[in-house]
Amino acid sequence: MAARLRDVAERAGVSIRTVSNVVNGYAPVSDEKRIRVETAVAELSYRPNVTARNLKHGRSGLIALVVPELDVAYFAELARAVVTTAREHGYTVVVDQTDGEPDRERELMMRDGSAAMFDGVILSPLALSQADLARRDAASPLVLLGERIADSGYDHVAIDNVAAADLATSHLFGLGRTRIAAIGDQPYETGETAQLRTRGYEQAHRRRGLEVDPTLVVPTRRFHFSDGAEAMQTLLRHPDGPPDAVFCFNDLVALGAIRVLLAAGLRVPEDVAVVGFDNIEAGKYYTPSLTTVAPDKGAIARLAVERLVARLAGEVDEAPVELWAEHELIVRESTLGRAAAN
Repeated sequence: MAARLRDVAERAGVSIRTVSNVVNGYAPVSDEKRIRVETAVAELSYRPNVTARNLKHGRSGLIALVVPELDVAYFAELARAVVTTAREHGYTVVVDQTDGEPDRERELMMRDGSAAMFDGVILSPLALSQADLARRDAASPLVLLGERIADSGYDHVAIDNVAAADLATSHLFGLGRTRIAAIGDQPYETGETAQLRTRGYEQAHRRRGLEVDPTLVVPTRRFHFSDGAEAMQTLLRHPDGPPDAVFCFNDLVALGAIRVLLAAGLRVPEDVAVVGFDNIEAGKYYTPSLTTVAPDKGAIARLAVERLVARLAGEVDEAPVELWAEHELIVRESTLGRAAAN
């Protein structure tokens, strides 16, 4: 039988109220009593009833995480990080995906916690507009991820995609590559993330006094294996021959591109060096292992969850803020070769 609050109080020789104050941090308790309570909690393996506590305060203890596609590894790995961080704060995460459909994103964004049984929302949108967000009147807090909407009026967590793309492209230039292609540009309304990465790719060229060859910038509809494979087929048919390096705007695109290169008899990286983006786990174990830009997914999750929890606790009441996570380049075999990477 699970230990109750009363059992802890009897073991520690204090009142039930004192145990509650120690467990929940409601009021100051003397060091001597706090130690007795904490000892009793450990001895009895007592676990607070978080659900009952949340309901008492009109909360469910649930956070909604809404992402475009769970079968894209980046979002699956990000979801794991959000779940882990939320658990540390006593929250359970409900995960949903929108497939980038505007109506679905609006529906999930508009739901209030009282109706949907979650206390706040962490949302990575693809199709929402500034006007959509302006119409939101739900009382529950919202934290946005990604680059879809600038100056949204909500707390926002992102990385510097321009700098990250510049870093990836500059790495290829530093290896002596001269015809660097880019796969993944999305020159349409919902392609902000891709457009920022294109800007970083162009910025790395400009800083070296180089013109970007627009025929080496291949757009994609999404960031899937098939998109990378199709784009690489296009580059193989280039009248000047294939490029000697490719910066792909996510790792799935990069792995699809590498598959096509190897099938065509080209060597990676000897003939064509490849850089991805996202640092998904599969890239580490691919052959060749994938050089990639690694956003700090743990930091993105931590910043988003902690901001949401702080809003729920009333610890912050200032205007929404922009929060930035770090990134780094992880260099592996797809640009350095096996011997150098090892």
